[in-house]
Amino acid sequence: MRYLFGLLAVLSLALAQPGPQLYQQNCAFCHGDNGQGRLGAFPPLAAHASELAKTPEGRAHLINVMLFGMQGPVRVKGTTYNGVMPAFAQLSDEQIASLLNYILNAWGNDKLLPRDHRPITAAEVRSARNVTNRPTPQQIGDLRSRINVP
Repeated sequence: MRYLFGLLAVLSLALAQPGPQLYQQNCAFCHGDNGQGRLGAFPPLAAHASELAKTPEGRAHLINVMLFGMQGPVRVKGTTYNGVMPAFAQLSDEQIASLLNYILNAWGNDKLLPRDHRPITAAEVRSARNVTNRPTPQQIGDLRSRINVP
């Protein structure tokens, strides 16, 4: 019986897929193990995602990028990136929230968030997922250019 409980505990951890594991599986190839990005191709998440999360528009953008992807040029810290990010809508609302919260708290991003920052919730992701007119990756890219961050 003790072994059964141990096996169930291991399985529940594997199924939960916390943020760091999801990041390594889905994001690290392009954005780097430490969120540093790939110069000219994929923007950094370190010291940048937290800047986006400071505004309601930026917070919504982070969720929308995960759900619907993004295409088109984006300027981050003086460098223009023009890669394509695929949608990750196959991830559950809980997984996307966990992944984004990991990114927002990794690599020193947590120190750049405002004191009143609240974690992204699965309910926020669910709400964005259930919009009637889903934006295209190009529309997400166009909207990003209007969010004022360094």
